[in-house]
Amino acid sequence: MKFLLLFVAYAIALTAALARAGYRSRGAQPAGSAPARPSRLLVVGATGGTGRQLVAQALERGHAVTALARDPARLQIIHPRLTVVQGDVLDAAAVDRAVRGQEAVLCALGHNKYFYPTRILSEGTRNIVRAMEAHGVRRIVCETSLGIGESAGRMGLYYTLFVIPVILPFYFWDKTRQERIIGASTVDWVIVRPGALTNRQARGAVRHGRSVGNFLWTVRVPRADVAGFMLDQLESDTYRCSAPGVSS
Repeated sequence: MKFLLLFVAYAIALTAALARAGYRSRGAQPAGSAPARPSRLLVVGATGGTGRQLVAQALERGHAVTALARDPARLQIIHPRLTVVQGDVLDAAAVDRAVRGQEAVLCALGHNKYFYPTRILSEGTRNIVRAMEAHGVRRIVCETSLGIGESAGRMGLYYTLFVIPVILPFYFWDKTRQERIIGASTVDWVIVRPGALTNRQARGAVRHGRSVGNFLWTVRVPRADVAGFMLDQLESDTYRCSAPGVSS
Protein backbone atom coordinates (compact mmCIF):
# COMPACT_ATOMS: atom_id res chain seq x y z
CA MET A 1 0.00 0.00 0.00
CA LYS A 2 2.84 2.38 0.86
CA PHE A 3 4.46 1.74 -2.53
CA LEU A 4 1.14 2.39 -4.29
CA LEU A 5 0.69 5.69 -2.48
CA LEU A 6 4.24 6.73 -3.31
CA PHE A 7 3.70 5.85 -6.97
CA VAL A 8 0.46 7.84 -7.15
CA ALA A 9 2.23 10.79 -5.54
CA TYR A 10 5.00 10.50 -8.14
CA ALA A 11 2.46 10.38 -11.01
CA ILE A 12 0.65 13.45 -9.68
CA ALA A 13 3.93 15.32 -9.19
CA LEU A 14 4.99 14.46 -12.76
CA THR A 15 1.65 15.69 -14.11
CA ALA A 16 2.11 18.97 -12.25
CA ALA A 17 5.65 19.29 -13.59
CA LEU A 18 4.48 18.68 -17.17
CA ALA A 19 1.81 21.32 -16.66
CA ARG A 20 4.41 23.88 -15.57
CA ALA A 21 7.08 22.92 -18.12
CA GLY A 22 4.94 22.77 -21.28
CA TYR A 23 3.91 25.82 -23.23
CA ARG A 24 1.02 27.66 -21.59
CA SER A 25 -1.33 28.99 -24.23
CA ARG A 26 -2.32 32.62 -23.91
CA GLY A 27 -4.83 32.45 -26.74
CA ALA A 28 -4.19 32.84 -30.43
CA GLN A 29 -2.31 35.98 -31.40
CA PRO A 30 -3.99 38.15 -34.03
CA ALA A 31 -2.42 38.57 -37.43
CA GLY A 32 -2.89 41.32 -39.99
CA SER A 33 -4.29 38.99 -42.65
CA ALA A 34 -4.94 35.31 -43.27
CA PRO A 35 -1.76 33.45 -44.25
CA ALA A 36 -1.26 32.72 -47.93
CA ARG A 37 -1.55 29.11 -48.98
CA PRO A 38 1.99 27.69 -49.04
CA SER A 39 2.93 25.70 -52.11
CA ARG A 40 6.21 24.17 -50.87
CA LEU A 41 6.15 22.18 -47.63
CA LEU A 42 8.79 20.37 -45.61
CA VAL A 43 7.58 17.38 -43.57
CA VAL A 44 9.91 16.33 -40.74
CA GLY A 45 9.23 12.94 -39.23
CA ALA A 46 7.80 11.84 -42.56
CA THR A 47 8.24 8.09 -42.01
CA GLY A 48 6.19 7.99 -38.79
CA GLY A 49 2.46 7.33 -38.62
CA THR A 50 1.36 10.96 -38.67
CA GLY A 51 4.21 11.95 -40.98
CA ARG A 52 3.13 9.55 -43.72
CA GLN A 53 -0.38 10.92 -43.48
CA LEU A 54 0.95 14.47 -43.73
CA VAL A 55 2.91 13.64 -46.88
CA ALA A 56 0.02 11.80 -48.54
CA GLN A 57 -2.62 14.41 -47.69
CA ALA A 58 -0.39 17.34 -48.61
CA LEU A 59 0.16 15.81 -52.03
CA GLU A 60 -3.58 15.25 -52.39
CA ARG A 61 -4.11 18.95 -51.65
CA GLY A 62 -1.69 19.93 -54.42
CA HIS A 63 1.35 20.94 -52.38
CA ALA A 64 4.93 20.27 -53.45
CA VAL A 65 6.36 18.24 -50.56
CA THR A 66 9.90 17.67 -49.33
CA ALA A 67 10.22 14.85 -46.80
CA LEU A 68 13.25 14.72 -44.50
CA ALA A 69 13.97 11.13 -43.43
CA ARG A 70 16.90 9.18 -42.04
CA ASP A 71 15.78 6.18 -44.10
CA PRO A 72 13.92 7.37 -47.22
CA ALA A 73 13.01 3.80 -48.21
CA ARG A 74 10.63 3.61 -45.25
CA LEU A 75 8.37 6.32 -46.64
CA GLN A 76 7.13 4.15 -49.53
CA ILE A 77 5.36 7.01 -51.31
CA ILE A 78 6.22 7.94 -54.88
CA HIS A 79 4.79 11.10 -56.45
CA PRO A 80 6.03 13.66 -59.00
CA ARG A 81 5.62 16.49 -56.46
CA LEU A 82 7.46 14.60 -53.69
CA THR A 83 11.16 15.04 -52.97
CA VAL A 84 12.65 12.77 -50.32
CA VAL A 85 15.82 14.05 -48.67
CA GLN A 86 17.99 11.78 -46.57
CA GLY A 87 19.11 13.39 -43.34
CA ASP A 88 18.97 13.36 -39.56
CA VAL A 89 17.01 16.05 -37.75
CA LEU A 90 19.90 16.27 -35.25
CA ASP A 91 22.23 17.27 -38.10
CA ALA A 92 21.83 21.05 -38.25
CA ALA A 93 23.41 21.29 -41.71
CA ALA A 94 21.06 18.65 -43.15
CA VAL A 95 18.05 20.42 -41.65
CA ASP A 96 19.23 23.77 -43.00
CA ARG A 97 19.48 22.36 -46.52
CA ALA A 98 16.01 20.83 -46.27
CA VAL A 99 14.39 24.02 -44.93
CA ARG A 100 15.96 26.31 -47.54
CA GLY A 101 13.39 27.25 -50.18
CA GLN A 102 10.34 25.98 -48.27
CA GLU A 103 7.28 28.05 -47.41
CA ALA A 104 6.15 26.13 -44.31
CA VAL A 105 7.20 23.20 -42.12
CA LEU A 106 5.13 20.37 -40.67
CA CYS A 107 6.84 18.57 -37.79
CA ALA A 108 5.73 15.12 -36.64
CA LEU A 109 8.92 14.00 -34.92
CA GLY A 110 8.85 10.84 -32.85
CA HIS A 111 11.05 7.95 -31.76
CA ASN A 112 10.95 4.78 -29.64
CA LYS A 113 13.81 5.52 -27.25
CA TYR A 114 11.44 5.77 -24.30
CA PHE A 115 13.36 4.44 -21.35
CA TYR A 116 16.22 6.89 -20.98
CA PRO A 117 16.63 10.66 -21.30
CA THR A 118 16.94 12.03 -24.82
CA ARG A 119 16.73 15.40 -26.52
CA ILE A 120 15.84 14.16 -29.99
CA LEU A 121 12.53 16.02 -30.13
CA SER A 122 13.78 19.27 -28.61
CA GLU A 123 17.17 19.48 -30.30
CA GLY A 124 15.72 18.43 -33.64
CA THR A 125 13.05 21.11 -33.32
CA ARG A 126 15.69 23.65 -32.32
CA ASN A 127 17.53 22.91 -35.58
CA ILE A 128 14.31 23.31 -37.56
CA VAL A 129 13.40 26.63 -35.96
CA ARG A 130 16.91 28.05 -36.37
CA ALA A 131 16.90 27.11 -40.06
CA MET A 132 13.45 28.65 -40.52
CA GLU A 133 14.57 31.89 -38.91
CA ALA A 134 17.71 31.94 -41.07
CA HIS A 135 15.82 31.42 -44.32
CA GLY A 136 12.68 33.42 -43.61
CA VAL A 137 10.29 30.45 -43.51
CA ARG A 138 7.38 31.78 -41.53
CA ARG A 139 5.13 28.95 -40.30
CA ILE A 140 5.63 25.66 -38.49
CA VAL A 141 2.86 23.33 -37.35
CA CYS A 142 4.20 20.82 -34.81
CA GLU A 143 2.59 17.73 -33.29
CA THR A 144 3.22 17.12 -29.58
CA SER A 145 0.57 15.58 -27.29
CA LEU A 146 -2.18 16.16 -24.80
CA GLY A 147 -0.82 15.87 -21.26
CA ILE A 148 1.48 18.91 -21.46
CA GLY A 149 1.01 22.52 -20.37
CA GLU A 150 -2.61 23.40 -19.63
CA SER A 151 -3.63 20.01 -21.11
CA ALA A 152 -1.78 18.08 -18.36
CA GLY A 153 -3.94 15.24 -17.07
CA ARG A 154 -6.28 15.37 -20.06
CA MET A 155 -5.05 12.06 -21.50
CA GLY A 156 -7.20 10.26 -18.91
CA LEU A 157 -6.28 8.26 -15.82
CA TYR A 158 -4.71 5.36 -17.72
CA TYR A 159 -2.14 7.68 -19.25
CA THR A 160 -1.80 9.99 -16.25
CA LEU A 161 -1.25 7.21 -13.71
CA PHE A 162 0.47 4.56 -15.83
CA VAL A 163 1.58 5.22 -19.42
CA ILE A 164 3.23 8.59 -18.92
CA PRO A 165 4.89 8.01 -15.51
CA VAL A 166 5.99 4.42 -16.23
CA ILE A 167 6.72 4.27 -19.98
CA LEU A 168 6.96 7.82 -21.29
CA PRO A 169 8.29 10.22 -18.62
CA PHE A 170 11.48 11.09 -20.52
CA TYR A 171 9.64 11.27 -23.83
CA PHE A 172 7.02 13.69 -22.49
CA TRP A 173 9.61 15.77 -20.68
CA ASP A 174 11.44 16.29 -23.97
CA LYS A 175 8.12 17.28 -25.54
CA THR A 176 7.88 20.11 -22.98
CA ARG A 177 11.31 21.35 -24.09
CA GLN A 178 10.19 21.04 -27.72
CA GLU A 179 7.14 23.20 -27.03
CA ARG A 180 9.14 25.86 -25.20
CA ILE A 181 11.63 26.11 -28.09
CA ILE A 182 8.80 26.69 -30.54
CA GLY A 183 7.08 29.17 -28.23
CA ALA A 184 10.27 31.20 -27.83
CA SER A 185 10.93 31.41 -31.58
CA THR A 186 10.23 34.35 -33.90
CA VAL A 187 8.29 32.30 -36.48
CA ASP A 188 4.53 31.84 -36.71
CA TRP A 189 3.60 28.53 -35.17
CA VAL A 190 0.83 26.20 -34.11
CA ILE A 191 1.43 23.36 -31.64
CA VAL A 192 -1.09 20.54 -32.12
CA ARG A 193 -1.72 18.31 -29.10
CA PRO A 194 -3.56 15.13 -30.12
CA GLY A 195 -5.00 12.50 -27.82
CA ALA A 196 -3.89 8.87 -28.07
CA LEU A 197 -3.14 8.21 -31.74
CA THR A 198 -4.77 5.40 -33.72
CA ASN A 199 -4.43 4.07 -37.27
CA ARG A 200 -8.16 4.10 -37.92
CA GLN A 201 -9.61 5.74 -41.00
CA ALA A 202 -10.17 9.47 -40.86
CA ARG A 203 -13.54 10.55 -39.54
CA GLY A 204 -13.23 13.88 -41.30
CA ALA A 205 -13.96 15.99 -38.24
CA VAL A 206 -12.23 16.51 -34.90
CA ARG A 207 -12.82 18.28 -31.62
CA HIS A 208 -10.20 20.96 -31.13
CA GLY A 209 -9.37 23.67 -28.63
CA ARG A 210 -7.92 24.19 -25.16
CA SER A 211 -10.60 22.12 -23.38
CA VAL A 212 -10.13 18.95 -25.43
CA GLY A 213 -9.39 15.80 -23.44
CA ASN A 214 -10.72 14.14 -20.33
CA PHE A 215 -9.30 13.68 -16.85
CA LEU A 216 -10.93 10.24 -16.45
CA TRP A 217 -10.93 8.30 -19.72
CA THR A 218 -8.57 8.26 -22.66
CA VAL A 219 -9.47 10.33 -25.71
CA ARG A 220 -8.25 9.04 -29.07
CA VAL A 221 -7.89 10.38 -32.57
CA PRO A 222 -6.85 8.85 -35.93
CA ARG A 223 -3.48 9.98 -37.22
CA ALA A 224 -5.20 10.78 -40.52
CA ASP A 225 -7.45 13.33 -38.81
CA VAL A 226 -4.50 14.87 -36.95
CA ALA A 227 -2.65 15.29 -40.25
CA GLY A 228 -5.67 16.92 -41.85
CA PHE A 229 -6.01 19.35 -38.94
CA MET A 230 -2.31 20.20 -39.08
CA LEU A 231 -2.54 20.96 -42.80
CA ASP A 232 -5.56 23.17 -42.17
CA GLN A 233 -3.47 25.30 -39.80
CA LEU A 234 -1.18 26.34 -42.65
CA GLU A 235 -3.99 28.53 -44.00
CA SER A 236 -5.64 29.63 -40.76
CA ASP A 237 -4.73 32.00 -37.95
CA THR A 238 -7.37 30.62 -35.57
CA TYR A 239 -4.69 28.97 -33.43
CA ARG A 240 -1.70 31.10 -34.36
CA CYS A 241 0.89 30.93 -31.56
CA SER A 242 -1.24 28.62 -29.41
CA ALA A 243 -1.54 24.91 -28.63
CA PRO A 244 -4.97 23.39 -29.26
CA GLY A 245 -5.80 19.85 -28.26
CA VAL A 246 -7.30 17.51 -30.86
CA SER A 247 -9.49 14.42 -30.41
CA SER A 248 -12.29 12.53 -32.13
